[in-house]
Amino acid sequence: MHLSSGVFCFIAREHLIRSMKKVIYIASLILLTACAKQPNIHQSEERTMTESDLEISKNRTKELNDLERLQIQDWINSQSVKYYPMGMNYWVNIPNLENKHRKNDGEKVSYEYYIYDFDRTKVYETPIGNTNVTFGRFNEMDAVEDVIRYLEKGQEAELLIPSVLAYGTYGDNKKITNDTPLIIKVKVL
Repeated sequence: MHLSSGVFCFIAREHLIRSMKKVIYIASLILLTACAKQPNIHQSEERTMTESDLEISKNRTKELNDLERLQIQDWINSQSVKYYPMGMNYWVNIPNLENKHRKNDGEKVSYEYYIYDFDRTKVYETPIGNTNVTFGRFNEMDAVEDVIRYLEKGQEAELLIPSVLAYGTYGDNKKITNDTPLIIKVKVL
């Protein structure tokens, strides 16, 4: 069988095209694989805070707390309602609250509270609350738990809380940003 040069050229060209397609396909796969984002691999090295880091953090927190306390005190001075300092470093609108009976760990309580900023804007429309929770096993801000220990059923209080006792350096990852002092209106149910 004798092939004409035109047919031979056609077959050679088709063979070359198929070979080039394979090369392009393989090269594309190699490029895609090389370009694919590889996960960062970190050495399992834990970073511990040095004494210097701890001291810097401690000083930052103290300075921020001092500044917020001054700002809150200025805010209090501009209000018609009186607020009273509590031993835990927050204020409440009930005089001599710390002299009342304090509930102990193990006792149960139901409560709800609303969160406001210092412009008196409600942060969340629905209250945060719990039913029949046990003191000592709270999952709340320390100031909220503390004031609830002094309140009787049906009693309400308004708290002024520095950020260090609220959501601190990180906020709540929703609407409350970092280092935000808050007003809390709590009621024991």
